[in-house]
Formats: sequence, structure tokens, C-alpha cells
Amino acid sequence: MAPAGDREGYWGPTTSTLDWCEENYAVTWYIAEFWNTVSNLIMIIPPIFGAIHSVRGGLEKRYIASYLALTVVGMGSWCFHMTLKYEMQLLDELPMIYSCCIFVYCMFECFKTKNSVNYHLLFTLILFSLIVTTVYLKVKEPVFHQVMYGMLVFTLVVRSIYIVTWVYPWLRGLGYTSLGVFLLGFLLWNIDNIFCDSLSLYTRTLYLRYRPKVKFLFGIWPVILFEPLRKQ
Repeated sequence: MAPAGDREGYWGPTTSTLDWCEENYAVTWYIAEFWNTVSNLIMIIPPIFGAIHSVRGGLEKRYIASYLALTVVGMGSWCFHMTLKYEMQLLDELPMIYSCCIFVYCMFECFKTKNSVNYHLLFTLILFSLIVTTVYLKVKEPVFHQVMYGMLVFTLVVRSIYIVTWVYPWLRGLGYTSLGVFLLGFLLWNIDNIFCDSLSLYTRTLYLRYRPKVKFLFGIWPVILFEPLRKQ
């Protein structure tokens, strides 16, 4: 993980408790982490279409809420990586907790026979969200948020395995493929955090060594990514 405040741009000094491996303001003065920002479009646009499709299909509100929650997470993550401000970090991290609570509710309510509300589960998840929010605002410790988020994800994974193993076995391939992709992303995320300095130095060295060939094969984008770094 990169140290906070390695470069300053349009949004001023970094105030977030996290600053990721991507170089700050390397592409544009207006976006702190360009690629971490624009990649959030995959969490903003498709869920909007999913919510619209759910409304048109007459699905229960919990499914619509799930799609919209994912969109909110994407928008919060966009603002966080664009500005690296603490307030925008909260706009990213707290909706991650809330959206996962919605997902947990949906996963445990997917077998009910009528349109009803599980008030006990709903109260438990709301209470969990309030406790996590209160504690996190006080301690401001990213590891605490990651552990709480991990607990929710673990619950979703266990529930999903149960569903594709015992209830809908014909979805087993899709379920395990999804789990594999998720675990691969988690692995890459940890590699990026742990070996950030080594990976950054390695990619810069490779680029400088093969700069003419890279420009010939891939055009201007590698130049936008690495040319500002070469001057440091």
C-alpha cells in the first residue's frame, strides 16, 4: 500500500486513512487515482440496468435495493479514489457494509413462499450496521472495517455454498466459478497491497527498458501512465 500524500492535485492534500498503490494524479490533475476511479463504472452502470429490469419484472423491493446499493458503493468508491478525502472514504466503505447487509437479507430470504418481511433478521442487520458505523467513526481503523466486511462476505459465501450444493445443485458450476473469481480478486488485492513498492519499481523498470516498443504496440496510454513517473 502506498504512503499517503505522495503527490498533490486538484483535491488538495490526502486526508483518507488509506492510499492505494496507484500513483496519485499521474494521469490527470483532477483525479487522484485515475484507474481505480474509472474502473468503478462496472459497479455503477450495470446495477442501474439491473434495478430497472427488476422493477419492470415486478420483483420484490429487496432485489431492487440490492442493485441500487451496489450502485451506491460504486459511486462512493469513485468519489473516494478520485479525491482521497476521508469523507469520501466513508462514502465508499460504509455503503460496503450496508450493501452486504442487504445481500445477506436477500440470501436468507430467497426460499420464502410469500411476500413478507423477516423483521428479526432485518433488525439484526440494522443493529449490526449501526454498531459498525459508530465504532468505525470513532476508531478510524481500516482493519476494523475490513474485518467487519469480511464477516459479512464470509456469511454470504457460506450461504451461497449451501444453496448451490443442497438446494439448486444445477447452479453449482456458476456458484463455484463466481467464488473462484472473487477469491482471485482477493488474492490480487493482497498482492497489490503487500508488494506495492516492488511491483511499482518493476513496472517502471520494464517500461523504461521497452519504452519504444510499448509506445509502438499500445499507443499513448502507457505514456500517460508512466511518463510522469519517469521524471521523479
